[in-house]
Amino acid sequence: MSFAELLDHVGGMGRFQIIYAILLAIPVFMLASHNLLQNFIAATSEHHCQVHININNTPYTNLTGKLAAKDLLRVSIPMDSNQQPEKCHRFVTTQWQLLDSNATVTNLTELETEPCADGWVYDKSIFTSTIITEWDLVCDSCQLKQMAQSIYMAGTLAGGIIFGDLSDRFGRRSPLIWCYLQMAVTGTCTAFSPSFTAYCIFRFLTGMAISGIVMNSVSLSVEWTPTRTQAVVITMFGYCYAIGQCILAGVAYTIPNWRWLQLVVSLPYFICFIYSWWFAESACWLVIAGRPDKAVKQLRRVARINRKKEEGDRLNIEVRLDPREGLLMKGNTLVTNKLNEKDSLCINTCLLHPRFSTSFAYYGLAMDLQNFGVNIFLIQLVFGAVDFPAKFISVLTIGFTGRRVTQTLTLILAGLSILANIFVPQDMKTLRTVLAVVGKGCLAASFNCVVLYTSELYPTVIRQTGMGLSNTMACLGSIIAPLVKMLDEYIPFLPLIIYGAAPIISGIAATFLPETLNVPLPETIEELETRLVESIGRQEE
Repeated sequence: MSFAELLDHVGGMGRFQIIYAILLAIPVFMLASHNLLQNFIAATSEHHCQVHININNTPYTNLTGKLAAKDLLRVSIPMDSNQQPEKCHRFVTTQWQLLDSNATVTNLTELETEPCADGWVYDKSIFTSTIITEWDLVCDSCQLKQMAQSIYMAGTLAGGIIFGDLSDRFGRRSPLIWCYLQMAVTGTCTAFSPSFTAYCIFRFLTGMAISGIVMNSVSLSVEWTPTRTQAVVITMFGYCYAIGQCILAGVAYTIPNWRWLQLVVSLPYFICFIYSWWFAESACWLVIAGRPDKAVKQLRRVARINRKKEEGDRLNIEVRLDPREGLLMKGNTLVTNKLNEKDSLCINTCLLHPRFSTSFAYYGLAMDLQNFGVNIFLIQLVFGAVDFPAKFISVLTIGFTGRRVTQTLTLILAGLSILANIFVPQDMKTLRTVLAVVGKGCLAASFNCVVLYTSELYPTVIRQTGMGLSNTMACLGSIIAPLVKMLDEYIPFLPLIIYGAAPIISGIAATFLPETLNVPLPETIEELETRLVESIGRQEE
């Protein structure tokens, strides 16, 4: 009896699976808050140099109130092309002549300026406090904002490598419980960071925990769910993430102080840590790891919750796989250990490249909300809301046309939407926003597909390691995305070309993957190798 048949034997998609999927999905609501949190806690407010002028000692002592403040700012700080105060420079000496309507200044650029030596004044009408205003991450220090996000994403990269390997060696449940605790503790500590360095360290550790939560939640849900309902469960996770994006917009609007916002999105993980002790270890993994007695115990527990106690009692420890399938205990940590060169090249290029491109283009759009020129809370809400129709359409295509077609189309459409923005003038903000939203929706659908696709292609013995490798590629994409954005200082449309070309290339590569629609999960490396050989043979025909 295969594991899929065993699962149907103890209830299939029964009460246990529903409760399990819901409990695993609850933390996903807040994952969006942490992934996209920097849009708000690192929002760059309008700012200008701090100036110290005593109005009573000026030649214009009759000026008072707002008029005085506005004009005194004018004589202290040069104006940019939009007649707004320069952000990073001020006049060396006060230019009182600028207040005299009869005076003429031939060339403002000849007036001597200097960097902001006494700090900055920030507009706090939207955000009362951010890491930008608290640690003055502007002007010469503005690169630190992007560095903070890259450090966070580097944490997700490290977490994918570390927890991917630990989950294949020691099971899915224990690392997941630990990640909930790490997420709660480091997220809370971030809110009390005394310095920017401490903030980056805690964000790195938070990123690590997020990778562990994502990988183990997906694996546990897939390994405890019948094949026919796996796409629905994964899509439910995607909807939870989309709802989390919408919730983030409301929470960030309500809490304009970054420390309180960070605390509010972190504390709920303590609750997740407490109830996660109820979770059952993956019986599929237990069998592969050579612990059939514990697997039977878990299956009986599931049967009891699903009201299939009699069927569960008939199970015995003879439920085991072929001894050759106990490969996990022999130190296999990479799919390439057991695949021939041709098959290895196929799975790594065709699966990992779409994972990289999806994350790369996604964060290239999602972490640049302020540059759309519209209300940041509104655009966050729209970016979250577009996931609902996108994921609904993707689950239909995943279930009817298959994973491969869905992966290919969503990536190519996303790339075309991003590239189309190159030809739209900067002043047409609405059209540029619409194209970005369409591209983001396609990437959300692609992400929904690639997560399921990854879990279905890798065999049980190395599923977490494979997902860790896939997560590594996604993290590399998210780390590189903000760095590519910096290229617009040299060629304005170059980032869009790169963001758009990457998913198109990946969509083409995805056409070479084997289809997994209505195919049971592979349990051994040999099964995966056979499927890859068959797929390559069909492609060559």
